[in-house]
Amino acid sequence: MQRATPLERRIDAIAHRVLRGAPAGGLRAGLVEFAVFVLKQAWACVFGAALLLAIVAARLWYPDDAALARNDALTITAVLIQVAMLVFRLESGRELWVIVLFHLTGTAMELFKTDVGSWAYAADGILRIGGVPLFSGFMYAAVGSYMVRVHRLFDLGFTRYPWRWATTVLAAAIYVNFFTHHWWWDARWVLLAAVVLLWAPTIMHARVWRRTIRLPLLAVFAGVAVFIYLAENIGTWAGAWAYPDQVIAWQPVSLSKLSSWFLLMIISVVMVTWVYPPRPPLPRRAAETTEGADAAAAASAPSDVQVPGDQAPATGVVPAAPEPPRRRRRRRAGAGLPS
Repeated sequence: MQRATPLERRIDAIAHRVLRGAPAGGLRAGLVEFAVFVLKQAWACVFGAALLLAIVAARLWYPDDAALARNDALTITAVLIQVAMLVFRLESGRELWVIVLFHLTGTAMELFKTDVGSWAYAADGILRIGGVPLFSGFMYAAVGSYMVRVHRLFDLGFTRYPWRWATTVLAAAIYVNFFTHHWWWDARWVLLAAVVLLWAPTIMHARVWRRTIRLPLLAVFAGVAVFIYLAENIGTWAGAWAYPDQVIAWQPVSLSKLSSWFLLMIISVVMVTWVYPPRPPLPRRAAETTEGADAAAAASAPSDVQVPGDQAPATGVVPAAPEPPRRRRRRRAGAGLPS
């Protein structure tokens, strides 16, 4: 795992010790790879999961007559989660900048969307700008946190990635369209076609443990958009915000929002590429050497993270096996001279 935080390197060393004797083939090996994949995904979305749990808990147990408004309590909770992410070194300072950018761009869109009536928040609390409680920006920041963390947890590499300048222009057009479609032509289908045109050839390489999975990047975008859509249904059910058709009684968010989240994913991905530029997948030997150095640095002793064979750590890749010693040749008389 490249660019790991100190805490993640310690967790990586523990994972080495736990998984050192895991089988290399068969059904059990596949289950181990699946378990590592799920745990990495859970670790990547810890910010968003903690914030979503706070929203649900506020719906279920926060008293309506509390002196502190529920939205203000959620804002304070979101700030504490972000502070904890930094204090416990779950995010680096470099990653914080892109998360702050997510926060600002998301808040700007929230101010506009609530003003035109796309959705609404409860009108309580003082920690707000206009009709937008400040915790809303942290929901966008949670998406940014996931994006930057999953990038390094899986050592993402890409083949046939489009030019960054082209993706940046497209992301800017998508962001502008979120505003302009309210009084001008909605260009989302043209933008979706442009996304397909740019990223259709791109393959993502994600290192799990021993195995590297290869997926079309467009399919990954769609999968993440679906999970965000499911989280949005939980958030609206919990009363964090409501669409016009949910004011009288809650109902599932319209499936048309999937296209919006898909396009928002593109903005998120492009922002992350300016912090972690897309790189081609590392050759196997190079990956082992790089990731092995990270794992060795995290362990209390080198022997704690050494594992035989060509397996990778639960959060990256293991050190390469030492090269066999070279056999010394005995120089014979006349060797190397013309006969």
